[in-house]
Amino acid sequence: HFQVKVKIPFGKKYLDAIFSVPEKKSTYGVILTHGAGGDMNFPHLVSLAAYLASHGVLCLRFTCKGLNIAYRTKAFKTVVEYLKLSDDYKLSGVFLAGRSMGSRAAASVIRHLSQENDDDFIQGLVCLSYPLHRPKLQSKLRDEDLLFIRCPVLFVSGSADEMCEKRLLEGVASKMKAPRKIHWIDKANHGMAVKGRTTDDVMEEVNAQVFSWLRENIELEHK
Repeated sequence: HFQVKVKIPFGKKYLDAIFSVPEKKSTYGVILTHGAGGDMNFPHLVSLAAYLASHGVLCLRFTCKGLNIAYRTKAFKTVVEYLKLSDDYKLSGVFLAGRSMGSRAAASVIRHLSQENDDDFIQGLVCLSYPLHRPKLQSKLRDEDLLFIRCPVLFVSGSADEMCEKRLLEGVASKMKAPRKIHWIDKANHGMAVKGRTTDDVMEEVNAQVFSWLRENIELEHK
């Protein structure tokens, strides 16, 4: 696969983004963004984008700095529109994916778009380390958007994530209308670090889970 850098117009600014493009034309894509810290070159995102592209799925990852969730959501929506109207990559649909705060923004975009019109361009949501609550503040759950979503959702979280208590996410999942799946990375924290395992090793598990879930949801054309 190869990479293409682009600048996506966003208001009076531009969002930096990188396409990871598979060798063969891709019918489906994944839009991926980072958490509250870092940018699109966060190692986990680079790893996932490369894995997806090498398995035939186009991946567009972008940077949007800013800790305001409404701002991040607006930026994500702009990237969705940009990819939808792209002549270079005519896609049948996309999956929105994000890490931590990026997954909150993705969930928010899906909720907004589903209220505006019944748009089947968005195929699903991938939440890596979804920040369900602040550390030690389990009483206030950020679950509202999740309960409105109807497209398939995959959660990949660490079983020791201090911002996503296992029992609480399972409770939210049981209330969701959408088809959903949770994959717990054993003993991983919010940053997906596990004592005794390398980052690459953990990422291999995450990447394989994300890809197999995508494949189940789109029956990738094996040609």
